[in-house]
Amino acid sequence: MSDDSTAIAEPQLLKIDVTVEETSTCQRKVKVSVPREEIDRYYEEAVGDLMPTALLPGFRPGRAPRKLVGSKFKTELNDINILEVGFGTGLNCLLSLSYDEGVTWSKPKRLDSLRRFKQDDGYEVSAGDFWPSYHKKSGKVIATGKTFNFEKGTNENIRREKVSYAVMDPKNGEWGKLRFLEMPEKDYAGNIITAANAGNTQRVDLPNGDILLPVRYMADSKKVNYTSIVALCRFDGEKLVYLKHGTEHSIPRDRGLYEPSLIEHKGEYFLTLRADHSGFVTKGIDGLSFEKIREWTFDDGKPLESYNTQQHWISAGGSLFLIYTRRARDNNHIFRHRAPLFIAEVDPERLCVIRSTEKVLLAENEATLGNSGVCQLSANEWLVTCGEGLLRMGKRKNEINKVLFAKVRVINKPK
Repeated sequence: MSDDSTAIAEPQLLKIDVTVEETSTCQRKVKVSVPREEIDRYYEEAVGDLMPTALLPGFRPGRAPRKLVGSKFKTELNDINILEVGFGTGLNCLLSLSYDEGVTWSKPKRLDSLRRFKQDDGYEVSAGDFWPSYHKKSGKVIATGKTFNFEKGTNENIRREKVSYAVMDPKNGEWGKLRFLEMPEKDYAGNIITAANAGNTQRVDLPNGDILLPVRYMADSKKVNYTSIVALCRFDGEKLVYLKHGTEHSIPRDRGLYEPSLIEHKGEYFLTLRADHSGFVTKGIDGLSFEKIREWTFDDGKPLESYNTQQHWISAGGSLFLIYTRRARDNNHIFRHRAPLFIAEVDPERLCVIRSTEKVLLAENEATLGNSGVCQLSANEWLVTCGEGLLRMGKRKNEINKVLFAKVRVINKPK
């Protein structure tokens, strides 16, 4: 990391008071109290989050006064406060299965082996941002992600995050317990690796069974600024072992580069990375070492304007595609412009999105669609999954969110 890196204020943990009263043998009454100053702090943080993209008459995006933004989006900001206080509490993992390529799904059930658990030091730990994929060499399913870590069961500490994983044997359908990938103490620049995690990252399995796993970490524990890498790991069907990693991608502003996703396409490897203000892309020939990153653009040179959310890949029919959200003409009412969910072909030489190929994959319906996933069904077919979010901020305020699916079939281009 360079010396001119922008220092990011260390996030403050939410202060709450929890009391549990035993009302009967099988019942407990839980009371959670949040101090007024904590609610005010979350409100101010929410206003700051909306400031860069808030559109108000007479002002350019991001130029409206803070008080005016707070007044205009009063209802939405109150909903954000409620949501943020309750979000990320580290709930348990649920499993739903499909035997017809995503047409129908079984009723979700809790995975007892991956339930939130308490460590000896008092921290409670749960799996988060899991991405399950079939590992052909071993015949197992391995899910990779991160951990949520809660001091005294309530206060999240992001600096304790780890690369987590769990293995399922399709022969019996049993999932093993949550395990952790042991990372090196320092990166190649000599920085201590803190809070490494693989949450929401798309990996590549090599023919010999090794795994190219995108990972992010803090290179300075005092700054919430992430560096992203691709780690080469060995997997024997049970244990995931770090071997080495490649290029260390970083930028000094905001939270850096995170939630990287990787794909192999025609002998090259393509990496897309999230940043607070934009999305970035690069490519390489071995899946570890990459070219200098560049911001995502359309093929006409104009910015893609996909920011502060993840992107993922599809390679099918001889073409490379990107799954993403972006700022568009009619989605200013959606938080961080995280809907609709788009798909478009990528020019693998110029590393840009071909505007004429862009299509809406999942339409906007008063919910965010920023957290998506992909699963390859065949050489030309993929399944895209996406969970709706932040319904409390729109017209569907009292509805239960849905998990959406889209099947993508790509027809081979004529030679």
